[in-house]
Amino acid sequence: YGDLTFGSRVFHPMANVASKLGYTVPVITASGLGKQYLIPGWRLGWLIFQDSCHGSIQNVKKGAQRLAQVVLGASRLAQVAIPAVLDPSNTLDRTSIAQWKKNLYTQVENQAALLCRLLKECQGLEVIHPQGAMYAMVKIHVHLFDEDIHDDVSFMKLLLEEENIVVLPGRAFGMGREGERDTPVFRVVFCAPEDVLKCASERISSFCSRHIIV
Repeated sequence: YGDLTFGSRVFHPMANVASKLGYTVPVITASGLGKQYLIPGWRLGWLIFQDSCHGSIQNVKKGAQRLAQVVLGASRLAQVAIPAVLDPSNTLDRTSIAQWKKNLYTQVENQAALLCRLLKECQGLEVIHPQGAMYAMVKIHVHLFDEDIHDDVSFMKLLLEEENIVVLPGRAFGMGREGERDTPVFRVVFCAPEDVLKCASERISSFCSRHIIV
């Protein structure tokens, strides 16, 4: 998601942090056009290797290069767009792209605020307000729900069956896994239009109201 942050928050690339620490640790940065520039379908990304002062990842880089040559199928159109958006050739393009990103980030931030405000009204849920990106994590206080909901996966499956709403269980991201004491969570995106976000929130609220026991 790069520098897609909200409010006055600032994105600090890990490579910059590592350089200030004297390159004592290697950093592999993965990025792409899909999120920051909303390139649909043509999934094109890249890896940037910043090695440590010890040369720790030379073999890793060589292996990644060999692996990248196994399958050649990246969209030529998307490849041509990379230098145009990352390093515009003239002032007009730089200004246009910067303004477009500013408008996009403002819209995404407004949609995040809307979804979080609506989900905060849902019984048994606790929203972790995002500081950027295009998704929010929501805690599920399972002890407040009936026996049908006992973790993030059961919440996700039942929500899909009853309300046709898809969320991702937190364990897909290493959060609130079965057997851990962490509160289960689910991930929900807010890049959809506002009317869709409102409809989804209403369905999630209705679902929670049916299964809440307090």
